[in-house]
Amino acid sequence: MFDLERWQEIFDTIRKNKLRTFLTGLSVASGIFILVILLGFGQGMQNGVAAEFKEDAATSLWVWPRRTTIEYNGLNPGRQIQLRNENFEAITAAMENDYEKASLLYFPVDVQVVYKNDLLVYSVVGTNGDLQTIENEFLSEGRYINQTDVEQNAKVVVISNKIKNEVFKDLDTPIGEYLTISGAGFKIVGVFGEYGKNEDEEERMFIPITTAQLSFNGGDKINNMNFMLPELNSFDEMVAKNTLFTDQLTRYLKKKHNIAPEDDRAIRIWNPLQEAKRYYALMGGIKMFFWVVGFFTIIAGVVSVSNIMLIVVKERTREIGIRKALGAKPWSIIGMIMHEAIFVTAISGFTGLIFSMGLLELVGPHVEVDYVLNPSVNFSVAFSTVVLLVIAGTIAGFFPAWKAVRVQVIEALRDE
Repeated sequence: MFDLERWQEIFDTIRKNKLRTFLTGLSVASGIFILVILLGFGQGMQNGVAAEFKEDAATSLWVWPRRTTIEYNGLNPGRQIQLRNENFEAITAAMENDYEKASLLYFPVDVQVVYKNDLLVYSVVGTNGDLQTIENEFLSEGRYINQTDVEQNAKVVVISNKIKNEVFKDLDTPIGEYLTISGAGFKIVGVFGEYGKNEDEEERMFIPITTAQLSFNGGDKINNMNFMLPELNSFDEMVAKNTLFTDQLTRYLKKKHNIAPEDDRAIRIWNPLQEAKRYYALMGGIKMFFWVVGFFTIIAGVVSVSNIMLIVVKERTREIGIRKALGAKPWSIIGMIMHEAIFVTAISGFTGLIFSMGLLELVGPHVEVDYVLNPSVNFSVAFSTVVLLVIAGTIAGFFPAWKAVRVQVIEALRDE
């Protein structure tokens, strides 16, 4: 039931102690403000990490050879491992049910690209059609490399949006134009783009893998193999499947190329999912740290409220004694003290919430920092935190109120 006189008493007490009330409220509001900002940046870091890994297919992995570092089967360390078509064919045949897409790459060396007597400084890469999905590329115009191109050793090329804008800016479309690659004419059949901010990926143009190997003395050599595994129901399932596939792939390549089982440098496998697992674990730790910091900041504010209420009880000892002498019930006195504590805590908590949410709403979308993207916090989580703060403020006000109830009337009346 609304008690006007009690609220008048609360506001009178606040007016008499403006600075004390302001500082108490500031400690509570700053606790909520700091917690929400920390949680917002924790979510922003998680968003940033997720965006970094979305630039390529999340379940993909890249394989490339390096030099051996351990002597094995009479072979000296320092051997350069060379992947070949048969390696790719054997892996795709043996593990065809374990992946969705598979591509292979060959990088021709000493290749010159010319358009209308202008030398272009872009790299040429031989591949197949699955690379588009694995690299998370989109088509702006035309089509990508397809299986027919690979089977027929077609002289076709797919260029990037960057190449289109820099070389063919005077044309409506580059589709159908020809590039001269080391003396051979290649017809442009498509234009691709890259999601994300990695412009280095758009410094390349793609031709069929077979054409690259035959035209530029590649033989059956390949430089990279890429695989994309299926997405499963849970992150942990995908990590387990990804780890198993990686282990099988590594064992095959080490056996095939006479690499010591313990030599972890001869075959390099970059696995975004494993990297994501480590980052997400790190993000979880950071967010937990933010929660702990915010929690103790709020506790400091609640303790401040409790201390102020103890001071209020001390200052109003004589008043409380008079109330008890006139027949005031214990719960009436408890309610008087707790109402003030709850009021100060609630107003301060929601003020801190409004300012912190407003700041994240205004500044968050404009934050451009590596691995931090759109810092934000779920409103229900922040609101629940304030509700818990009010409950804590209620508890903080109860103990001083209980102390007030236990004041003896005679002692209270003697208080100066």
